Amino acid sequence: MKKKMSLAKKMLIAMILGLVCGIGFLMLRENLVANGQTSLWTSIDQWLFADITASGNESAIGLFYIVGQIFVRLMQVVIVPMVFCSITLAIANMNDAKKLGRIAGKTVGCFAGEYALAVLLAGLVGFAIYQAGGFSSVNLSNLSATTGSTGANPLVVLLDAFPLNLVSAFSSNSAVLAVVVCAIGVGLGINACNGRVKILKDLCEEISDLITVILTFIVNNLAPIGVFALLTRTFAAYGIDYLLPAVTYVVTTVVLLLIFLLVGYALIIAVFGRMNPLPFVRKIAKVAIFGFSTSSSAAALPLNSTTTVDELGVDEEISSFVLPLGMTVNMNGTAIMQVVATIFIAAVGGYPLTLPMVFTISLLAVVASIGTPAAPGAGAIILFTVLTGVGFGNDAALMAYSLILAINRPIEMLCTALNVVGDSCTAVLVAKSEGNLDKSKYDAQPK
Repeated sequence: MKKKMSLAKKMLIAMILGLVCGIGFLMLRENLVANGQTSLWTSIDQWLFADITASGNESAIGLFYIVGQIFVRLMQVVIVPMVFCSITLAIANMNDAKKLGRIAGKTVGCFAGEYALAVLLAGLVGFAIYQAGGFSSVNLSNLSATTGSTGANPLVVLLDAFPLNLVSAFSSNSAVLAVVVCAIGVGLGINACNGRVKILKDLCEEISDLITVILTFIVNNLAPIGVFALLTRTFAAYGIDYLLPAVTYVVTTVVLLLIFLLVGYALIIAVFGRMNPLPFVRKIAKVAIFGFSTSSSAAALPLNSTTTVDELGVDEEISSFVLPLGMTVNMNGTAIMQVVATIFIAAVGGYPLTLPMVFTISLLAVVASIGTPAAPGAGAIILFTVLTGVGFGNDAALMAYSLILAINRPIEMLCTALNVVGDSCTAVLVAKSEGNLDKSKYDAQPK
């Protein structure tokens, strides 16, 4: 019998095909526009790539958009019940209150440490490029200003974590942090009832089992198709008109993100976990590809959970607590992007920067990243919160911000890859410290 191709290989092939097709369509687009055949490209775009929900696209087909969105929505529709049930059960099944406190403390400590390393790298490199004048030669005369989203105090995220009612918390994927808080409260309550609450606990277990079956089917059978459609559309619909003026920002951010993704997490596993990082790198690769393709930490959570438990050997009790929490608060890639983007905007806007200001930017970026919804495109919108916090709001700064909104989609895809890998890295470290890591699974060959 022929051996089945592994999901990781299918995902890799889908990613490569998506990149090749997307870049091919991008080159076709630029060639047609350059030769005055804009109407032909518009027709192709309407048939294949147009966002059918946008104003003016009422008659568009958007084949790749529809396929990609159906896949993402299939993944996202179960996020709220999955997060609620997994965290509730994880806490309800912990009979040792001290253990729960230890796991929570270690998880938050790991998140804080990863954030510190991420913004330290981004802040030092970004400041060095700022000092060297690398961000100062940007011509924004052809852009119109945009404010994107209304800025808000970053500390509002603390209030939003405590919902006014359960319906509002469970009605939106952007309120996952509130769902986490509710799940923690329900889990602690079930735990405190000493076995008297059985029906609710059984219901959560049955919902969790049902979600696992559904998501396993979706990931194993539809993920490669969804990844191909999403990547092809992203690059095909993405012009280069606004990319060249900000090439320094793009290159700097991408290089820093790749360094932290390919080297940073491996070093964290090696230094703090005292383990060989190669098994982690090989097995988590498909999760990174999936996160890159969907640009959504929420959509990548099911695959991340399966990989972390079944292949990396993390105890399910720990992964059920760490991964959903990490999806909502552990955004290392987003923090790196926001630090570099803010320094870039400061240079374009003519604002002077000092190291203490870079520290303030880094702190605001961490707080804003914690409040970033686990959904595509959210990071660049939340960036306006950081700009408001440091007072970068003149016309040139707004122009630079509009530039980032225009070109940031591929960068945010890479940010998501870092975010999901960071969650799994934390789960491995916490499990290792608790003696709940199955080394035989961790060291085994990838599936």
